[in-house]
Amino acid sequence: MAFQPQQKLHGNRYIIQKEIGDGGFGITYLAKTKKGKPVVIKTLKDKFLRDDKFLRDFKDEALRLAVCRHPHIVQIDNVFQHQKFPCIAMEYIDGEDLWQKIRRDGPLSIEEALRYVRQIGEALMVVHEKGLLHRDLKPHNIMIRANQAEAVLIDFGIAREFIPDATQTHTASFTPGFAPIEQYDEKARRGEFTDVYGLAATLYCLVVGSSPSPSFMRLVRDSLTIPTHFSKPLQEAIKQGMAIMPEDRPATVQEWLKLLSSGDSPQLPTYSFEVITVNRKGKVIDKRPGQASYYGEDLGKGVSLDMVYIPGGSFEMGAPAGEKESYKDERPQHQVTVQPFFMGKYVITQAQWRVVAALPKLQQDLDPDPSCFKGDNRPVECVNWYDAVEFCARLSVATGRQYVLPSEAQWEYACRANITTPFHFGETITVEIANYNGSDTYADEPKGECRAETTPAPSSFPPNNFGLYDMHGNVYEWCADPWHGNYEKAPTDGKVWDEECNDNRYQNHVEYLTDMLNNKSIKILRGGSWFNHPRNCRSADRNYDAPDDTDDAFGFRVVGVSPRTP
Repeated sequence: MAFQPQQKLHGNRYIIQKEIGDGGFGITYLAKTKKGKPVVIKTLKDKFLRDDKFLRDFKDEALRLAVCRHPHIVQIDNVFQHQKFPCIAMEYIDGEDLWQKIRRDGPLSIEEALRYVRQIGEALMVVHEKGLLHRDLKPHNIMIRANQAEAVLIDFGIAREFIPDATQTHTASFTPGFAPIEQYDEKARRGEFTDVYGLAATLYCLVVGSSPSPSFMRLVRDSLTIPTHFSKPLQEAIKQGMAIMPEDRPATVQEWLKLLSSGDSPQLPTYSFEVITVNRKGKVIDKRPGQASYYGEDLGKGVSLDMVYIPGGSFEMGAPAGEKESYKDERPQHQVTVQPFFMGKYVITQAQWRVVAALPKLQQDLDPDPSCFKGDNRPVECVNWYDAVEFCARLSVATGRQYVLPSEAQWEYACRANITTPFHFGETITVEIANYNGSDTYADEPKGECRAETTPAPSSFPPNNFGLYDMHGNVYEWCADPWHGNYEKAPTDGKVWDEECNDNRYQNHVEYLTDMLNNKSIKILRGGSWFNHPRNCRSADRNYDAPDDTDDAFGFRVVGVSPRTP
């Protein structure tokens, strides 16, 4: 053992608690910082310290982790030397790995397995963008955060740089069953398709409950047995992703995820985008590719409404006590599990409003042109909560699909998009990435302008991980929930917090609309607006107003409460 419990490392910055892992080459420890924050310390075993190759590879792992910043990749805290031992201090993931989970509980549901695999797929796109291959994808290297449906890739020990279309020499380190045939030949060509195999094999393991047979065994005698009760798209994605020959697999993880996406949202197209992360100074420190499925609702008159697929999952709703400029009404933080749904890519625009406002009246009239800041593609504003509910009901009747205002939990889950910082951009925001009153600051970013008006769609600002735009600022967004002063006894299922107005109890849209319109309690607004300071644009920030009040900063976006059918 390299370190002992209570041993202090790196100038007393870390205090060893206990050993938590003993691999072939290294040992990992649970440690705490002087402030009590848990971290993981990884170091080499003593017998490998005299081998220059192991020392070089160990340091390279730290560099690879450091450049691959993503919510689903374990983050580096520090790299240092303690006496003769090189050390990596990294984020502590409180949870278990997927191999432990399926060994204990058996196969995962297809929905849960797909959620984790998509998250790791998004992380891999960043890895590949940095010119790296992971080469050891398997359930053992994927942690699930406790109380969250969030997967984190934890081990980059044999990740390597790669040059597309070039033959290179690689170390023969891998896990049979999750390694493609080219991993068995040190001089074989590797590429993104190598990690595609590992990701597909991981999905197979999660939904079947056991490891697949090694690729070389399948080459000589076995075929891949895929359960027939799986959907055809899922079967095809596994089959192609685990094809023996590299040329028979999707060339990139992005292509494979597109193939996989048809498994739960039939024939939905996808769109690609770039997600950014900023530090406390507002400087962009990471850019990564993103992809989302969606459908376009044709509203007529050349106007459509893009509805983005939001995968289900669990998250911590509300703000932690230490979040800057947070409020008591945002607590206690509590875990909420949200089922999949569709949400508007943007807030409702004036063009979309005008088309729906011309549809037959259900309960109340709608002003076809209520907005203060004019423009077809600008958000509709100066609409009250009742107006928004009437809009949803008319849209539902016209399309045959149910549209509603989001629950407060759905809104925050969609805004955060698996990010736990105050903003989905990171620790702060700037006027270059959101429309708000930049005359005030939140962290260490510079002050900026207040545009004093709304901005149109398509947005010039970057989206979040789910592909949703303008979740911070621009216009406040009405939610379905009535106001509660805090989260004591809040529901944990993501539904509207009002037993008398839960949309799931209604038989038709008119019944729902009538009951909602008869509810006179004040209603929730989320997201901040063009005139708000950054603290009011945080993911956890809550505002409220009377349901019959209007303002040039009040708008809304809609949710599709049931999956779309072709």
